[in-house]
Amino acid sequence: MAKIQIVIDTNVLVAAFRSKRGAANHLIECLNDERFEIAVSTPLLFEYEDVLKRPEMSEFISHEEVEEAMDSLRLIAKEYEIFFLWRLLAVAPDDAFILELAVRSNASYIVTYNPKDFASAADFDITLITPRDFLELMKEK
Repeated sequence: MAKIQIVIDTNVLVAAFRSKRGAANHLIECLNDERFEIAVSTPLLFEYEDVLKRPEMSEFISHEEVEEAMDSLRLIAKEYEIFFLWRLLAVAPDDAFILELAVRSNASYIVTYNPKDFASAADFDITLITPRDFLELMKEK
């Protein structure tokens, strides 16, 4: 059975490290699940690291822990190079590289708390889903 490809929006990682009890954190703890595979790209990894190292995150995660988390993610995720730019298709152009990655990796889902940022995802048969809903979906599979 083929693994379900997903892209995790940065806001999900932020939520995961800010609260150890929420669905985002539970999703991050389940990243080794054999049923799905996380797609990443160099721009997305840089964004993850940049956002998690911001001063407002320091009470939740240290810079060393960010480095460890990024190293761990690189080991389990599948990395894709992006050869096209569809900045106009995203509501927030800064988030377009996430949509580009989802299209390039043939992802079924973008796991996000901000679905309005990816309004054109449906044009590519990509479903926008919250961490909680994705975990519920995985229970059914």
